[in-house]
Amino acid sequence: MNKLKIINDPIYGFITIPSELIFDIIEHRYFQRLRRISQMGMSYLVYPGAHHTRFQHAIGCIFLMQKTVQVLRFKEVAISKEEEEALIIAILLHDIGHGAFSHALEHSIVNDISHEEISLKFMEELNLEFKDKLTLAIEIFKGNHTRQFLNQLISSQLDIDRLDYLKRDSFYTGVGEGNVNSERLITMLNVKDEELVVEEKGIYSVEKFIISRRLMYWQVYLHKTGLVAENMLVKVLQRAKELAKKGIKVEASDALKFFLYQKIDRHNFNKNVLEIFSQLDDFDIISAIKSWQNHEDFILSTLSKNIIQRNLSKIKLKNQPINNSFITEIKNKIQKKYNVHTDELSYFVMEGKVSNHAYSVEASPIHILFKNGDLKDIVTASDHLNLQALTKPVIKHYIAYPK
Repeated sequence: MNKLKIINDPIYGFITIPSELIFDIIEHRYFQRLRRISQMGMSYLVYPGAHHTRFQHAIGCIFLMQKTVQVLRFKEVAISKEEEEALIIAILLHDIGHGAFSHALEHSIVNDISHEEISLKFMEELNLEFKDKLTLAIEIFKGNHTRQFLNQLISSQLDIDRLDYLKRDSFYTGVGEGNVNSERLITMLNVKDEELVVEEKGIYSVEKFIISRRLMYWQVYLHKTGLVAENMLVKVLQRAKELAKKGIKVEASDALKFFLYQKIDRHNFNKNVLEIFSQLDDFDIISAIKSWQNHEDFILSTLSKNIIQRNLSKIKLKNQPINNSFITEIKNKIQKKYNVHTDELSYFVMEGKVSNHAYSVEASPIHILFKNGDLKDIVTASDHLNLQALTKPVIKHYIAYPK
């Protein structure tokens, strides 16, 4: 069987699968599951085109990683065939641990364990199946490789993951502000003292990348309508779990039922749980919510109907904490309208805060390499006044409640 396939991607065109091992990993049921995991959670309720998946994103990352290795080798950075394959496998599998609806339900299906930790569990399981051929990829994914730039290509403030998702999410939402020039940025990459750097002439591309990231967060990822839809999704799962805990029957697929009736966290997330988790995707959640519209529990059925019919709650997003007297007033109105217990008000009145940090000076910085060999952090190197402001986290407070 010919395993050297070509995939047609709407962003980059034809993407070549570079080895039989990578083809076999893509074919594996763990990876194929990503076809059924949305990249952007509930954002399609705001941007109708945002139906793309984690599978598409991971394949796109292969293309950008191949391009990066090609560019660095041209600049006489030594990268072996083994390191190249490990980089491609690490970026291919970096998101394999995402659960249904990606970030929206990250801590709702399982508790106290991140998608990165679950990704690592999947990778270790695949490594057993593929007879230790993923060992180097896992080392890079964990950030433990001695050559720092290999780790940075997988996870840093200018990694391949970000270069693909910003461009891809911009394309599928139609929000042009996020359309970063990924290939131009990659062409400007270099390595100095085993650290990933950007050449001086790429400084404006980096500035645009950081600004695009900030705009995409507030315009797309933290869009208030998407935010309220994801909060409602979290509340539906929370209510279903609460009913299950009380022994009340909650219809769901076998995989979803397991997580509704069991409390799973990092301490009991074993191989058996991983196998069940691998059978869970967006379709399980949507099917369950459709059936829960007719559940005898008023809260579960109301929330489920509101999600399916896109009858989303009203949301106010403020720079300052929401006034307590306003929150009390809203709670009193909702309690009167729905006749629910005080303990159950949080299912309808949702409060919280969201934050975005476009660029962090504390995390691994983006270094600009000048012609004289000097390295400077992008904030110091840039003459763009806004970049300094973008190093400070922006926090917004919200309250959401039925219209």
